[in-house]
Amino acid sequence: MKFGLIGHSISHSFSKTYFETKFSALQLSHATYQNFDIHDLDTLKSIIVDHHISGLNITTPFKETIIPLLDEVDETAKQIGAVNCVKVIWKNNAPYLIGYNTDYYGFAQSIKPFLEPIHQQALILGTGGASKAIAFALKNIGIDYYFVTSSEKKASNYFNYEDLNNHVLNAFKLIIQCTPIGMFPQINDCVNLPYEFLTAEHLLVDLIYNPEETIFLKKGKEKGSMTMNGLNMLKLQADKAWQIWNT
Repeated sequence: MKFGLIGHSISHSFSKTYFETKFSALQLSHATYQNFDIHDLDTLKSIIVDHHISGLNITTPFKETIIPLLDEVDETAKQIGAVNCVKVIWKNNAPYLIGYNTDYYGFAQSIKPFLEPIHQQALILGTGGASKAIAFALKNIGIDYYFVTSSEKKASNYFNYEDLNNHVLNAFKLIIQCTPIGMFPQINDCVNLPYEFLTAEHLLVDLIYNPEETIFLKKGKEKGSMTMNGLNMLKLQADKAWQIWNT
């Protein structure tokens, strides 16, 4: 059984180590996991065929653009509009690709222990594939959300970063960072927020797990905010992917 990760600039990824540790614990000597660092998806099919892949994890920047290349998309992933897990079924030596989203599950399960009644509204920083899964999870939990974007607003539930002020941050006590800003190796970068308005009532979540504590989280902690990185979410979504690949 061969599995892998499709993405760009993924040398920092935790997935390979995580799955190789899992294979070792399960004594699966015939299972391997490989990173496929690519610039575009033109080589996707050849990677799958050449390596006879059984399952893939999908990361930035391909969670949305991979959808048209799939033979089937799970209903939840279709609603989210992003895929981070692909199951490969081999039919007559040809791959049949089914897309799923396990990000929303990993996020929902990891954040639940941190949520308090004051976390009724959330700011989602970023508008990519990961942010769509977060929005889906929040909707299921019953938390209202606004996206924050540096580009043109797409709908009424969008803020630009310039819109964020004391009033906005007072109304949104949950802030979820879904961009790659601050990820290794650019660990000194952080999103442009008015951090001075954060309080002990705020919960800051960064989907990044490398570094373990981003500047975004450090600035929140300095104001007494609760903080959570993306490591537990990663583990939970990976376990969900493993379940999908084996059913």
